[in-house]
Amino acid sequence: MEKLKHIHGRIVAIPVNDIDTDQIIPARFLKVTDKQGLGNAAFCDWRYLEDGETPNPDFILNKPEYRGASVLIAGDNFGCGSSREHAPWALLGAGFKAVISTDFADIFRNNALKNGLLPIIVDVDTQQQLFSLAEEDPGTAVSVDVEGQALTLPDGREVRFPLDGFSKYCLLNGVDQLGYLLALDDDVQAFESSNPQRVTTTA
Repeated sequence: MEKLKHIHGRIVAIPVNDIDTDQIIPARFLKVTDKQGLGNAAFCDWRYLEDGETPNPDFILNKPEYRGASVLIAGDNFGCGSSREHAPWALLGAGFKAVISTDFADIFRNNALKNGLLPIIVDVDTQQQLFSLAEEDPGTAVSVDVEGQALTLPDGREVRFPLDGFSKYCLLNGVDQLGYLLALDDDVQAFESSNPQRVTTTA
């Protein structure tokens, strides 16, 4: 997992409420255990026409002016539906580093944080401002300070967002939960060596 300390990137908006994980990555792609290539399947049923191969010219992510955007502005209740790590995998593979919404489904939010995708919760007014900015100017960019938990808008306004301490540590240091535990190996060994051996008995 890459360290995530600062994000400065262009935004793209999908102003749709209740985008569930099956819309982010359809269930037919869940057979894979490799993250490679999942970015091409993100929003697959919206992104391609019925043949599954021809890009839908009306879908926002297919418009040339929005290609390369790394911050997704979404409608309310993003990531609802079934639990699947493939959803943040697909969004990361599509080039996104953060998703901004007024609220996220808990399971999606947890899966996102565990995989290095930052879910940013903002108020409705900020969300609507970002929707308007993305539509008016495809070049609109925002900045995110992960450590300071602050989103900076193009007008300079700073919006704070919640982030628990453990998730922040993992993002800043580029480690997942297993990596965090493995990093404590020296401390565990030191504790074990400084304590007398414990004898286990069986009944």
